[in-house]
This record gives sequence, structure tokens and C-alpha cells, in this order.
Amino acid sequence: MPASIELQRRLRWADADAAGRLHFPRIFEIIEEAESELVRSIEWPMDRSMGYDFPRVHLECDFHQAAQLDDLLEVSVYIGSFGNKSMRLDFEVRRKGLEAVIADAHFVLAAVRRDTFETLRIPDELRERLALYVRPGD
Repeated sequence: MPASIELQRRLRWADADAAGRLHFPRIFEIIEEAESELVRSIEWPMDRSMGYDFPRVHLECDFHQAAQLDDLLEVSVYIGSFGNKSMRLDFEVRRKGLEAVIADAHFVLAAVRRDTFETLRIPDELRERLALYVRPGD
């Protein structure tokens, strides 16, 4: 069973600042792509038909090294933890083939009803499917 979802993505012109380095807010778009692959991997509907959403209530990212234009990035996403009504996704970004983490981030997502935005318990079926991706040792 997989412990994480891995996404490979080039740092493109649109992701870079004038110096050719990753423009810092773009990291959230890049790791969100990995989050989308996580949802696809568990075959969960992406069409928002389930009656609830998972808005981000907290975002955090630490940069350890600069990523350069055209670097091939590898993004790993894990389930960091589950609460009753929220979950944390952990991300690690590396240059392909290198061990060093150039950025790590996490999102906290809250489960809410689409119509009222009231928090609700994370559905058991979703929790079971995502449990495959809980970081080993957590």
C-alpha cells in the first residue's frame, strides 16, 4: 500500500520570479496539484456532488532551498492527521533525485456542509480511503 502520493512537475516560467526562482505563493498551487492526485487515487468524486466541502483553514510552508526555473520537482503528499471534523495534509517538495527537502508545507482542511458551511464529521468512507496515505509512524 502506498504511504504517499508522488507528483513530478517542472518549475515553469509562470511559477518563477524575475530571478528565475520559484515565486513563493506558487508553491501552494503546485502542492494543490498533488492534493488533487491524492483525491483521484482514492477514486473520490471531484465534481463536488457529495454535499460537503473541505475548505482550507490553515496553510503553512517553510522554504529550505530555492527552486530554479525548469527544476523537476517531486511533491509528496501524506495525511498528517485526522480530527473529527478536520484533517491535515503534509507535503514535501524535493528536486528530482535529491534527498534534501527544499520546501515542506501543510494544509488543515475542515469538513463543512456545502449549503450551510456548518462543520461536520469527516465521512467514515472517506476517512477509510485516506487512511492508506497516513504517514508511516504517525
